[in-house]
Amino acid sequence: MTVERETRAVALVTGASSGFGLHTSVALAQAGFRVVAAMRSPEKRHDLLQTAETAGVRERIDVRRMDVTDHAGIVQTVEEIAAAYGRIDVLVNNAGFAAGGVVEEVDEDTWRAQMETNFFGTVAVTRAVLPHMRRQRRGKIINMSSVSGRTAFPGYAPYAASKFAVEGFTEALRLEVLPFGIHAVLIEPGAYKTEIWRKGFATIRMRENSPYQPMLEAVLRMSRRTAETAPPPQEVAAAVVKAALAPAPRLRYPLGRGTAAMSLLRSLLPWKWYERIVLWALHR
Repeated sequence: MTVERETRAVALVTGASSGFGLHTSVALAQAGFRVVAAMRSPEKRHDLLQTAETAGVRERIDVRRMDVTDHAGIVQTVEEIAAAYGRIDVLVNNAGFAAGGVVEEVDEDTWRAQMETNFFGTVAVTRAVLPHMRRQRRGKIINMSSVSGRTAFPGYAPYAASKFAVEGFTEALRLEVLPFGIHAVLIEPGAYKTEIWRKGFATIRMRENSPYQPMLEAVLRMSRRTAETAPPPQEVAAAVVKAALAPAPRLRYPLGRGTAAMSLLRSLLPWKWYERIVLWALHR
Protein backbone atom coordinates (compact mmCIF):
# COMPACT_ATOMS: atom_id res chain seq x y z
CA MET A 1 0.00 0.00 0.00
CA THR A 2 1.37 3.41 -0.97
CA VAL A 3 0.82 6.16 1.56
CA GLU A 4 0.07 9.61 0.16
CA ARG A 5 1.88 11.90 2.57
CA GLU A 6 -0.08 14.72 4.17
CA THR A 7 1.70 18.04 3.70
CA ARG A 8 0.11 19.51 6.82
CA ALA A 9 1.15 18.45 10.30
CA VAL A 10 -1.39 15.96 11.66
CA ALA A 11 -2.96 16.23 15.11
CA LEU A 12 -5.05 13.52 16.79
CA VAL A 13 -7.48 14.78 19.45
CA THR A 14 -9.47 12.36 21.61
CA GLY A 15 -12.82 13.23 23.16
CA ALA A 16 -13.46 15.76 20.40
CA SER A 17 -17.27 15.86 20.40
CA SER A 18 -17.56 18.59 23.06
CA GLY A 19 -15.78 20.85 25.53
CA PHE A 20 -12.01 21.19 25.40
CA GLY A 21 -11.74 18.52 22.69
CA LEU A 22 -14.12 20.29 20.33
CA HIS A 23 -12.51 23.71 20.72
CA THR A 24 -9.00 22.28 20.60
CA SER A 25 -9.77 20.48 17.34
CA VAL A 26 -11.03 23.69 15.73
CA ALA A 27 -8.15 25.79 17.11
CA LEU A 28 -5.55 23.33 15.81
CA ALA A 29 -7.23 23.33 12.40
CA GLN A 30 -7.15 27.14 12.41
CA ALA A 31 -3.43 26.93 13.22
CA GLY A 32 -2.89 24.88 10.05
CA PHE A 33 -3.07 21.29 11.29
CA ARG A 34 -4.94 18.43 9.67
CA VAL A 35 -7.01 17.33 12.68
CA VAL A 36 -8.26 13.81 13.30
CA ALA A 37 -11.09 14.41 15.76
CA ALA A 38 -11.67 11.13 17.57
CA MET A 39 -14.80 10.45 19.58
CA ARG A 40 -16.57 7.45 21.07
CA SER A 41 -19.82 8.28 19.23
CA PRO A 42 -19.22 9.88 15.80
CA GLU A 43 -22.96 10.55 15.51
CA LYS A 44 -22.30 13.36 18.01
CA ARG A 45 -20.06 15.19 15.51
CA HIS A 46 -22.62 17.87 14.65
CA ASP A 47 -21.49 20.57 17.09
CA LEU A 48 -17.84 20.07 16.16
CA LEU A 49 -18.47 20.24 12.42
CA GLN A 50 -20.78 23.25 12.76
CA THR A 51 -18.15 25.11 14.80
CA ALA A 52 -15.46 24.15 12.29
CA GLU A 53 -17.68 25.31 9.40
CA THR A 54 -18.22 28.67 11.07
CA ALA A 55 -14.45 28.98 11.60
CA GLY A 56 -13.80 28.12 7.94
CA VAL A 57 -11.80 24.96 8.66
CA ARG A 58 -14.34 22.17 8.07
CA GLU A 59 -12.18 20.60 5.34
CA ARG A 60 -9.30 20.14 7.81
CA ILE A 61 -11.34 18.01 10.24
CA ASP A 62 -11.45 14.22 9.87
CA VAL A 63 -13.86 12.61 12.37
CA ARG A 64 -13.03 9.06 13.44
CA ARG A 65 -14.44 6.68 16.01
CA MET A 66 -12.27 5.95 19.03
CA ASP A 67 -13.36 4.62 22.41
CA VAL A 68 -10.35 5.04 24.69
CA THR A 69 -11.47 2.05 26.78
CA ASP A 70 -11.27 -0.22 23.69
CA HIS A 71 -7.53 -0.80 23.44
CA ALA A 72 -7.66 -3.00 20.33
CA GLY A 73 -9.82 -0.40 18.61
CA ILE A 74 -7.32 2.33 19.54
CA VAL A 75 -4.47 0.49 17.82
CA GLN A 76 -6.57 -0.10 14.71
CA THR A 77 -7.64 3.55 14.44
CA VAL A 78 -4.10 4.87 14.98
CA GLU A 79 -2.77 2.55 12.28
CA GLU A 80 -5.50 3.74 9.91
CA ILE A 81 -4.57 7.37 10.59
CA ALA A 82 -0.88 6.67 9.99
CA ALA A 83 -1.73 4.84 6.78
CA ALA A 84 -3.99 7.63 5.56
CA TYR A 85 -1.67 10.55 6.30
CA GLY A 86 1.81 9.08 6.70
CA ARG A 87 2.43 10.95 9.96
CA ILE A 88 1.11 11.84 13.42
CA ASP A 89 2.73 14.99 14.76
CA VAL A 90 0.59 15.85 17.79
CA LEU A 91 -1.54 13.75 20.12
CA VAL A 92 -3.96 15.49 22.48
CA ASN A 93 -5.21 13.05 25.12
CA ASN A 94 -8.39 14.84 26.11
CA ALA A 95 -11.07 12.13 26.49
CA GLY A 96 -12.31 11.88 30.05
CA PHE A 97 -15.07 12.52 32.55
CA ALA A 98 -15.41 13.62 36.18
CA ALA A 99 -16.84 11.30 38.81
CA GLY A 100 -17.71 12.75 42.19
CA GLY A 101 -18.71 11.67 45.66
CA VAL A 102 -16.98 10.87 48.92
CA VAL A 103 -14.49 8.00 49.02
CA GLU A 104 -16.56 5.80 51.32
CA GLU A 105 -19.69 6.06 49.18
CA VAL A 106 -18.40 5.91 45.58
CA ASP A 107 -18.95 2.37 44.30
CA GLU A 108 -16.11 0.27 42.93
CA ASP A 109 -17.45 0.26 39.37
CA THR A 110 -17.29 4.07 39.30
CA TRP A 111 -13.71 4.07 40.58
CA ARG A 112 -12.69 1.60 37.87
CA ALA A 113 -14.54 3.43 35.09
CA GLN A 114 -12.88 6.72 36.11
CA MET A 115 -9.39 5.25 35.96
CA GLU A 116 -10.09 3.23 32.81
CA THR A 117 -11.10 6.31 30.83
CA ASN A 118 -8.99 9.11 32.27
CA PHE A 119 -5.77 7.22 32.96
CA PHE A 120 -5.60 3.87 31.16
CA GLY A 121 -7.19 5.42 28.07
CA THR A 122 -4.45 8.07 28.01
CA VAL A 123 -1.78 5.38 28.40
CA ALA A 124 -3.27 3.20 25.64
CA VAL A 125 -3.55 5.97 23.03
CA THR A 126 -0.06 7.22 23.86
CA ARG A 127 1.45 3.74 23.48
CA ALA A 128 -0.26 3.30 20.10
CA VAL A 129 1.05 6.63 18.77
CA LEU A 130 4.59 6.51 20.16
CA PRO A 131 6.15 4.13 17.58
CA HIS A 132 5.11 6.49 14.77
CA MET A 133 6.51 9.56 16.53
CA ARG A 134 9.72 7.71 17.38
CA ARG A 135 10.28 6.81 13.73
CA GLN A 136 9.66 10.46 12.79
CA ARG A 137 12.08 11.62 15.54
CA ARG A 138 9.58 14.29 16.53
CA GLY A 139 6.16 14.76 18.09
CA LYS A 140 4.11 16.32 20.89
CA ILE A 141 2.02 14.33 23.36
CA ILE A 142 -0.28 16.77 25.13
CA ASN A 143 -2.18 15.31 28.08
CA MET A 144 -5.21 17.07 29.50
CA SER A 145 -4.73 17.07 33.25
CA SER A 146 -6.39 19.46 35.70
CA VAL A 147 -5.75 21.62 38.72
CA SER A 148 -7.15 18.51 40.45
CA GLY A 149 -4.08 16.62 39.25
CA ARG A 150 -1.95 18.61 41.68
CA THR A 151 -4.41 19.67 44.38
CA ALA A 152 -7.18 17.28 45.45
CA PHE A 153 -10.48 18.53 46.80
CA PRO A 154 -13.05 16.66 48.91
CA GLY A 155 -15.90 15.19 46.92
CA TYR A 156 -13.84 14.54 43.78
CA ALA A 157 -11.41 11.84 44.88
CA PRO A 158 -11.94 9.56 41.82
CA TYR A 159 -11.31 12.42 39.40
CA ALA A 160 -8.31 13.72 41.35
CA ALA A 161 -6.80 10.24 41.59
CA SER A 162 -7.06 9.78 37.83
CA LYS A 163 -5.45 13.15 37.13
CA PHE A 164 -2.68 12.64 39.72
CA ALA A 165 -1.93 9.41 37.81
CA VAL A 166 -1.81 11.31 34.50
CA GLU A 167 0.65 13.78 36.04
CA GLY A 168 3.07 11.09 37.19
CA PHE A 169 2.74 9.20 33.91
CA THR A 170 3.51 12.33 31.89
CA GLU A 171 6.55 13.30 33.98
CA ALA A 172 8.11 9.87 33.44
CA LEU A 173 7.07 9.76 29.78
CA ARG A 174 8.67 13.13 29.08
CA LEU A 175 12.05 11.94 30.32
CA GLU A 176 11.79 8.70 28.32
CA VAL A 177 10.90 10.25 24.96
CA LEU A 178 12.86 13.53 24.89
CA PRO A 179 15.90 11.74 23.38
CA PHE A 180 13.67 10.87 20.39
CA GLY A 181 12.63 14.48 19.82
CA ILE A 182 9.21 13.94 21.43
CA HIS A 183 7.83 16.31 24.06
CA ALA A 184 5.23 15.27 26.63
CA VAL A 185 3.16 18.14 28.01
CA LEU A 186 0.55 18.64 30.75
CA ILE A 187 -2.32 21.11 30.35
CA GLU A 188 -3.73 21.87 33.83
CA PRO A 189 -7.03 23.79 33.62
CA GLY A 190 -8.97 25.05 36.57
CA ALA A 191 -12.72 25.56 36.16
CA TYR A 192 -13.98 26.35 32.66
CA LYS A 193 -17.43 26.32 31.09
CA THR A 194 -17.65 22.76 29.78
CA GLU A 195 -20.12 19.90 30.16
CA ILE A 196 -17.74 17.89 32.35
CA TRP A 197 -18.87 19.69 35.51
CA ARG A 198 -22.59 19.46 34.80
CA LYS A 199 -22.19 15.76 34.08
CA GLY A 200 -19.97 15.37 37.14
CA PHE A 201 -22.54 16.98 39.42
CA ALA A 202 -25.19 14.63 38.03
CA THR A 203 -23.18 11.54 39.00
CA ILE A 204 -22.92 12.46 42.68
CA ARG A 205 -25.21 10.40 44.86
CA MET A 206 -25.38 10.54 48.64
CA ARG A 207 -26.51 7.65 50.78
CA GLU A 208 -29.62 8.27 52.80
CA ASN A 209 -28.64 9.93 56.09
CA SER A 210 -25.04 10.15 54.90
CA PRO A 211 -22.71 11.55 57.57
CA TYR A 212 -20.90 13.37 54.75
CA GLN A 213 -23.98 15.26 53.57
CA PRO A 214 -23.03 18.72 54.98
CA MET A 215 -19.54 18.54 53.44
CA LEU A 216 -20.72 17.24 50.08
CA GLU A 217 -23.45 19.87 49.84
CA ALA A 218 -20.84 22.55 50.59
CA VAL A 219 -18.56 21.14 47.87
CA LEU A 220 -21.42 21.18 45.36
CA ARG A 221 -22.39 24.77 46.24
CA MET A 222 -18.81 25.94 45.77
CA SER A 223 -18.43 23.97 42.53
CA ARG A 224 -21.63 25.40 41.07
CA ARG A 225 -20.62 28.97 41.98
CA THR A 226 -17.26 28.43 40.34
CA ALA A 227 -18.80 26.89 37.21
CA GLU A 228 -21.27 29.77 36.80
CA THR A 229 -18.49 32.35 36.54
CA ALA A 230 -15.91 30.18 34.78
CA PRO A 231 -14.24 31.45 31.58
CA PRO A 232 -14.90 29.83 28.17
CA PRO A 233 -12.92 26.74 27.07
CA GLN A 234 -11.28 28.49 24.12
CA GLU A 235 -8.54 29.68 26.49
CA VAL A 236 -7.53 26.06 27.09
CA ALA A 237 -7.63 25.30 23.36
CA ALA A 238 -5.28 28.24 22.75
CA ALA A 239 -2.81 26.84 25.29
CA VAL A 240 -2.86 23.46 23.54
CA VAL A 241 -2.08 25.16 20.21
CA LYS A 242 0.73 27.13 21.85
CA ALA A 243 2.28 23.89 23.17
CA ALA A 244 1.76 22.12 19.85
CA LEU A 245 3.59 24.85 17.92
CA ALA A 246 6.39 25.47 20.44
CA PRO A 247 9.78 24.00 19.44
CA ALA A 248 10.42 23.10 23.10
CA PRO A 249 7.18 23.30 25.10
CA ARG A 250 7.16 23.41 28.89
CA LEU A 251 6.13 20.37 30.90
CA ARG A 252 3.20 22.16 32.57
CA TYR A 253 0.70 24.81 31.47
CA PRO A 254 -1.49 25.76 34.48
CA LEU A 255 -4.59 27.69 33.37
CA GLY A 256 -7.57 29.45 34.89
CA ARG A 257 -8.46 31.87 37.63
CA GLY A 258 -6.54 31.27 40.81
CA THR A 259 -4.82 28.12 39.56
CA ALA A 260 -1.27 29.44 39.92
CA ALA A 261 -2.07 30.97 43.32
CA MET A 262 -3.60 27.72 44.54
CA SER A 263 -0.55 25.71 43.47
CA LEU A 264 1.75 28.22 45.18
CA LEU A 265 -0.35 28.18 48.35
CA ARG A 266 -0.36 24.40 48.36
CA SER A 267 3.43 24.20 47.95
CA LEU A 268 4.37 26.89 50.49
CA LEU A 269 1.97 26.38 53.39
CA PRO A 270 2.32 23.62 55.97
CA TRP A 271 -0.34 21.00 55.29
CA LYS A 272 -2.21 21.71 58.56
CA TRP A 273 -2.63 25.36 57.59
CA TYR A 274 -3.70 24.46 54.07
CA GLU A 275 -6.37 21.98 55.19
CA ARG A 276 -7.80 24.49 57.67
CA ILE A 277 -8.16 27.06 54.89
CA VAL A 278 -9.90 24.57 52.58
CA LEU A 279 -12.33 23.37 55.26
CA TRP A 280 -13.03 26.93 56.34
CA ALA A 281 -13.77 27.94 52.73
CA LEU A 282 -16.22 25.05 52.36
CA HIS A 283 -18.17 25.74 55.52
CA ARG A 284 -18.20 29.53 55.72
